[in-house]
Amino acid sequence: MCGIVGYVGSKQVVPVIIEGLRRLEYRGYDSAGVAVGSDSSATLEVRRAPGKLSKLEEILDHRPLEGTFGIGHTRWATHGRPTEENAHPHRDCSGRIVVVHNGIVENYLTLKRELIAQGHKFVTETDTEAIAHLIEQVQMDAEAAGQPILLEEAVRRAAKRLTGAFALGVLSAAEPNKIIAARLGPPVVIGAGEGESFVASDVPGILHHTRNIYFLADGDMAILTAQGVNFTDFDGNPIQRELTRIQWDPIQAEKGGYKHFMLKEIWEQPRAITDTTRGRVSLDSGKVFLGEMEIPDEELAKASSITIAACGTSWHAALTGKYMIERLARLPVDVDYASEYRYRSPMAGPGMLGLLITQSGETADTLAAQREMIALGSRTVAICNVVGAMVAREAHGSIYTHAGPEIGVASTKAFTSQLTALFLLALKLGQLRGHLDAARSVELIQHLNRIPVQMEEILRNCSAQCEQLAKDFSNARDFLYLGRGIHFPIALEGALKLKEISYIHAEGYPAGEMKHGPNALIDESLPVVVLATCDESDPASVLRYEKTLSNIQEVTARSGRVIAVATEGDTTISGLVEHTIFVPPAPEMLAPLLEIVPLQLLAYYIAIRRGCDVDQPRNLAKSVTVE
Repeated sequence: MCGIVGYVGSKQVVPVIIEGLRRLEYRGYDSAGVAVGSDSSATLEVRRAPGKLSKLEEILDHRPLEGTFGIGHTRWATHGRPTEENAHPHRDCSGRIVVVHNGIVENYLTLKRELIAQGHKFVTETDTEAIAHLIEQVQMDAEAAGQPILLEEAVRRAAKRLTGAFALGVLSAAEPNKIIAARLGPPVVIGAGEGESFVASDVPGILHHTRNIYFLADGDMAILTAQGVNFTDFDGNPIQRELTRIQWDPIQAEKGGYKHFMLKEIWEQPRAITDTTRGRVSLDSGKVFLGEMEIPDEELAKASSITIAACGTSWHAALTGKYMIERLARLPVDVDYASEYRYRSPMAGPGMLGLLITQSGETADTLAAQREMIALGSRTVAICNVVGAMVAREAHGSIYTHAGPEIGVASTKAFTSQLTALFLLALKLGQLRGHLDAARSVELIQHLNRIPVQMEEILRNCSAQCEQLAKDFSNARDFLYLGRGIHFPIALEGALKLKEISYIHAEGYPAGEMKHGPNALIDESLPVVVLATCDESDPASVLRYEKTLSNIQEVTARSGRVIAVATEGDTTISGLVEHTIFVPPAPEMLAPLLEIVPLQLLAYYIAIRRGCDVDQPRNLAKSVTVE
């Protein structure tokens, strides 16, 4: 959830670390710090500050640091307030060992009591400080036994005593020009350069320096020096990790002239959908090709059911995918919150397919659900945006979304890319199970290929309208979003976008459930956003649309203020509601890709009107790597 950047080489380390931490700001944080060492000093110098990186930079301007190895951290508070003393890096008693840490040490109180009894002095409220003292104690015990050990062995022994989740970066003044990194849960990436090595919690933190990246797996340790990187497990056994060449350009992670990353990423969605589709479909045969799928087609065709586990926005994508797969492949689908999956005695097993959806591929709850599925005998498939991420490495097949880096905390292009990947999977399963012939497949693929152009049309035509609507509704205290069928998850996602970045309470609800409670909320002060598109070629869509019109009339009869998202050319709905946002016509299963765009824009412009930080909303982090 927090940011780590470390460097060892010949450059001055502080600019490298600060630049890297700035590129990881999207992950969310409330304090920052850096530790630096050099050949000429027997100590490690630490600077820390609560608040944003600019506060740390002010301190560094007044008290500069020089050195060629070091590590930095941006912290999101879990144990202890966001203060200077609780900011990372944390030190041992001597100040010669420093530690940065992402994750949670669940047994830190036990360790802390033990270490205090051994004479250690704690000065913070954090769980991380216990790690620094534990490493120090391990080395002291080894020296007392007449068998002194190197830093990497001390970290290994300490790591085995930690319960919970951790990504560690460790330095020692006694062993200059070396960084030890270890992983059990939260992600760690290692960058390889010429005469220099890097460590970070995510690729953008070091991508401006190298595209050659190693991804650590759980139980891995890396020993970084300027000469290169060695990998071991926690028992000290040498291991090999595959080098990955990152293909996306660092410039993709810049704002590119947009005021915010979120707005840039909303406008990048047509390209992201194109990239997710490219090379995976044939307009001639209608076939779908999923190249990273290790599960044979015959096995996929025989799957008895699918269980999808995901969190947040990815859970909304999963709900939408349920409608796609059941409609096109006639295969039953269950959707679980990943955080709840293990606690309901799931009935997974051979024949059932587990599908995990996560933008980062490192979401702790989703990984836990995946491991539970595998333990119960199910094969798993991952939909994620990060090549080489943990969820993909542990899956039996992957569908990468190729959306490029998503920096804004509130997901936009990752969501629509996930919907695209789910639609491709639904097509593939429908073909394998004999429910989609070539002609219908070609027709649906042609519609899918038109979606990016239609999305660009929405962005051009609806942005100004959504900005104007924001002026009218930015002072609302509550919003209600309504949808039926496959559009209900889009109502949920629209409500989530608004609450995430504007801090307005918003709720998504099935339109057909209005009579069962939500009607009590409606009055002249409540904005109600209704998804009311219609695919006139689809009888089920027409029926759903007619029922939705009845729901709209329920709202207007009670003086509710309706914002409808409708299909271009619909003259009926504009006579019923106060505001209508039109989107191009699309098949029922693809309409969600278009409907979500104006909802994203509406949330963005409302948040801007309210003066909110849309890229880094309060209390939220981009990648949730702890449970």
